[in-house]
This record gives sequence, structure tokens and C-alpha cells, in this order.
Amino acid sequence: MASQLIAERLGQEEFLARSLHREFRYVPGAVTDPGALVSFDTLNDLLSTHRLEVPRLRLSAGGEMLPQHRYAVPVTTRRHTVWQRTHPAELHQCLAEGASLVIDAIDELHEPVADLAQHLESWLRTHVQVNAYASWSAREGFGTHWDDHDVIVVQVEGSKHWRLYAPTRIAPMHRDTAQPEPPPEQPVADLVLEPGDVLYLPRGWWHAVAADQGVRSLHLTCGLAPHTGADLIGWLSEMLRATEQVRADLPLHAGPDAQAAYMRSLREHLVAALGEPGLLERFAVARDAEDVGRLRPALPHLDGVPADPDLCVRLTTGRARLMSAVGGEGAVVVRFAAAGQEVDFDPAVEPLLRCLLGGGWVSLAELAAAAELAVADAAAVAGELVAVQAATVRGSVW
Repeated sequence: MASQLIAERLGQEEFLARSLHREFRYVPGAVTDPGALVSFDTLNDLLSTHRLEVPRLRLSAGGEMLPQHRYAVPVTTRRHTVWQRTHPAELHQCLAEGASLVIDAIDELHEPVADLAQHLESWLRTHVQVNAYASWSAREGFGTHWDDHDVIVVQVEGSKHWRLYAPTRIAPMHRDTAQPEPPPEQPVADLVLEPGDVLYLPRGWWHAVAADQGVRSLHLTCGLAPHTGADLIGWLSEMLRATEQVRADLPLHAGPDAQAAYMRSLREHLVAALGEPGLLERFAVARDAEDVGRLRPALPHLDGVPADPDLCVRLTTGRARLMSAVGGEGAVVVRFAAAGQEVDFDPAVEPLLRCLLGGGWVSLAELAAAAELAVADAAAVAGELVAVQAATVRGSVW
């Protein structure tokens, strides 16, 4: 599977320890069959069967987004709604003149890319959005720029020329207090990505990208949502609302001594909270448990999951967590946390849940066998997960 190969070729634990958030990493030939993820046929199907509009679908040239009227016309429906219909001839012309085509969040539209995103989320414990980029000329679609999130790039078809420049501001943010200085004149790396190559780039690294020698190119960029100190402080402030010191009114109209005493008390309270053992792990678990993933209905099953051994189940998030916990009656339970919900199960169900955590579609028969349960019991567990929007079902594996 391409998603598993990417993690393996990047280096798994060694990548996390040495490269993640620190330095770029280039892995030639990491994916043996990148076309299994996406293809130009995929793009044609999406453009013809979905009403994709700006900014979900956009064309860019020289760092500027092309106006949509260059390649689409408005259509008014009988219900008086308006959507933009892409015209292939005009689209082809814009792309031939050097524009790049972008489809944002293609992981929400195409299941093989969703599998890639969920596997990366399970490994890196952060939200992943995958965009598709296609170009036909050596003209740069976006100019020399930097991103406010780390990226993992997978070259799918053709070749892409990447010039990488060292960051001029460490860890720049989307909402920042200053902009990075211009990039250095000389790149630190000059790479041509071929099909199957993978490139990891931390946020803040400048890069310029163009189709090599004007050859058509298709690649995926997996954007990794950052977790910063600002996020930790924001989360901690919400947790501290349970305490009287944080809920209390600020002594804005008190004298200097009373204000100083309040600030001293608040500072001690914050320092104590930041010093709690395992705080970062608590933050990570909370963020994982809140992630709703890629929600998918389970139609036609409105009242539970039927005990059909061929029915297939999958989680809708790659960041579900399993933890041992003490239930309401003091018994040890397996707690499943995902999509903002927690569900407690008997420990006997744990092998079934771990099977689902592996990703992809799994039949009820396989889930039942994994935990040595009856198919009806496996269906009941799946039904609870569907009810909290953490799983979905379909008739059989395609």
C-alpha cells in the first residue's frame, strides 16, 4: 500500500526523531505504484461529476490565481442557485498557456487518497489535507513561496523541478506577528522529482516548483496541520476554566497591591498547570479525540448495523485512540475516543477495535474472527461506532 510505503521509506521512528519539523528529506522511488493513488483520469472524473468551484478548484500562474470566468461559465438552476460549469476547451487553453490546476482536499473526494491521508494521520497524529497539483509547462504556478505547515509531496506522473531555500523565519505561522525575510539567492537543494519520489518539507522552507522541461506533471501535496505552543496554551486555558482562579474577574479597579497579588496567584497557577507530568500527551490525546476525520453516512442502515458477515466497516478518522479506563461501575474497560466522542467497551472487544485502527475496509466476518465474537456482536460494536460518527459501512469491498 502506497501510504504504508511512504512512512517506511521516510524512516518511521528515525524520521520522527531527526527530520520532522527540522530538515527536508528526499526519498527517490519511495512509492512503487503512485498511479494507484490518483491519475489524470481521476481529475477528469472529478471535474465532470462534481461542481468544483474556487477555491476548491483553481488555476494559478506566476503566483496569481486566474479569474474563474477564464475557464467556467455561470449556470442558473431551476431553483435559482448559481454554479460555475467548467468548460474543457477554455480549461485546456489556460493550462496550455502555463497555468497550474489545483484541487484542494482531494482526500475528501477520492478514496485512495483518503486512505493515504488517514494512514499519515495515524502515524503523525495530526490532521492531513491532500491537494492535487497538475501542470504542463515550465512556468511556475505559485512563484517562490513558503507554507505555514509541513508537507509531504508524492510525485505521481511526469516530473517536477523543485528548488529549496532555507527558511528566513523559524516556524512561521498562518496568524503571525511578522513575515519572513526574502529567501536566500542560492537554493540548498535543486531536485527533479520523478514518479514515485517523495519529498518532505518543513514549514517555512522557501520553494519554487515547475514542471521539468515543460513535461506534464501530477503530484499530491499532503499538508500536515501544525501543533504549536500557541495551540497548547489555548487548549490549557480552556481546561483551566474549571478553576476558580481563572474564572474570577480581573481586579481591574483594585489597587496596585491587590492586582500584584492576583497576578502572583495566577502565575503560580499557570506554572503549576504547565508543570503537570504528561501534559503534552494529554494535549495530543485530546486533539486526536476531537478530530472528526472524513465523515461518511452509513446508508441505508438507519437503526444499527445488520449482522451480515460480508458487510464492511471502516473508521472515518485516522486518529482514533484506544485507552484502558475504569468504567462507571469500577470495571476495567477499553475506551475508544474519536470524532469528539468516547465509547467504553468490554476488553474482549479490543482485538476488533485494533483491527479497525489498521485502516481500510474490514468485513464483519473478519472483525468477529479477530475478537472471537459472533458476527452479531461485531455488528453491535460497529453500530455503536457508526452512531458516534466514528465509522461507516458498505456492502462489500470494491
